[in-house]
Amino acid sequence: MTTQRRDILKFSLAAAAASALPAAQAQAPAASTSTSTTAPGPGIDPRDRVFITNEDSNTLVVIDPKTNIVESTINLTSFDEDPRPPFRYVTAGVAPTHAAMIHKPLYHGCIDAHGAVPSPDGRLLATSGRGSSNIYLIDAEQRRVIGNTPNPAAGPTTNPERLSSGLLLGREPHEPTFTRNGKELWVTLRGEDRIAILGVDQAVRQLKGADSSGSTAIREFLPTINGPAQVWFNREGSLAFVASQKVSQVDVFRVNPGADGHSRPQRVTTLDISAQDKPGFTPFMKTTPDGAEVWFSHKLADALSCRSTRGGFDLIDSVPLGMGARPNHVEFVSNARGSVVYASLARIDDGGPGGVASSPIAIIDRSALAGQRKVVGSFFTHGRESHGLWTNPENTLLYVAHEQDELPGTPNAGQTVCSAFDVSDPLKPAFIAQIPLGNLALPSGALRNKKSINLVYVRVGAKGQTA
Repeated sequence: MTTQRRDILKFSLAAAAASALPAAQAQAPAASTSTSTTAPGPGIDPRDRVFITNEDSNTLVVIDPKTNIVESTINLTSFDEDPRPPFRYVTAGVAPTHAAMIHKPLYHGCIDAHGAVPSPDGRLLATSGRGSSNIYLIDAEQRRVIGNTPNPAAGPTTNPERLSSGLLLGREPHEPTFTRNGKELWVTLRGEDRIAILGVDQAVRQLKGADSSGSTAIREFLPTINGPAQVWFNREGSLAFVASQKVSQVDVFRVNPGADGHSRPQRVTTLDISAQDKPGFTPFMKTTPDGAEVWFSHKLADALSCRSTRGGFDLIDSVPLGMGARPNHVEFVSNARGSVVYASLARIDDGGPGGVASSPIAIIDRSALAGQRKVVGSFFTHGRESHGLWTNPENTLLYVAHEQDELPGTPNAGQTVCSAFDVSDPLKPAFIAQIPLGNLALPSGALRNKKSINLVYVRVGAKGQTA
């Protein structure tokens, strides 16, 4: 294919996609710091933090929503645990490429930090390493990895801690999800056809080295559909829905917890969703706050769908987003001024705020009659290739993560950014800040936080979206 033909196809696709969504609302130009023309929105508690997984740097950024500045970066790499060159991030003044970084000799850190989810009480965060086939547990209050140990080679040019090895599970752990009672963690193994079910208390003990019995936190591997992408539980915690990125199906399991709170899963049914997702690529789903519906993001079908969480799990809505939209995550906002579904789109449009290319977020009016819900608007994210998004408990703030860096000549050029919005009026989000994610300061050099995937808004010690 010639360059000219590729350009024609690219612009045709962008035009078709743009025509499928209502025009994006005009917003202020992106800011280079945490401040903007709009003051921070209401509904911020001192315990609140935003956590973002960064797949290319294998780090977790922590943002304080009171200031919209990066407060700290949690290190999931094993660089600079030893002063010798094979253990360093930067050697002889040379910073390696991403591929070289994770394949350095004796590297034992995370590879491809991806999924993230808070426990029901917000005290734990589970994060998956897709490439390293493991998960890590994070103390959300202390902002530190559970199971890290003092570094025997600690010194002026090394890190004081040695990174935990996490818990090894299997091929491509994509998304972890806590059960509603917080007793278990279900992790979809996207490279296989099963789910790893872990006991949370046992996992913490195992990571801390406090269990001398040698028992494992993995309670069982649950067979499921091929390529499971994510598990999400209904509000009562009695059912588990499993989506796939390889087949046009959704598995439904009865959780069936025993007296100890641990599950005894039984398959209820396998739903055929080929009419909504012919390519068989559904990476994300989530139940609505009222528990009545489960929404699915069909990335290659450029659509969302919604099903009942009860009865026969009937289809309620199918919402096209336009060719090339490429939806990633969905989030719900319901407050006194409206009820909506937001869908982050990987698509990048020219002509964003300040003339800078930006991804849009689609707005679906959830207050419309079931079966008639559709896209009613969109807004620019102030970043490129939007992915994870999450709201605060009051449903007045929205945070959005992005996979691609900002373009040259823009205020935060070359940085991955997070964006914050006031969604007190869900149908008219107001831009608050574009937050550059900066670097993790390692002894040998600065590791740039790069390629954000999952984002969660956590209020430590309070019931959250997984409760």
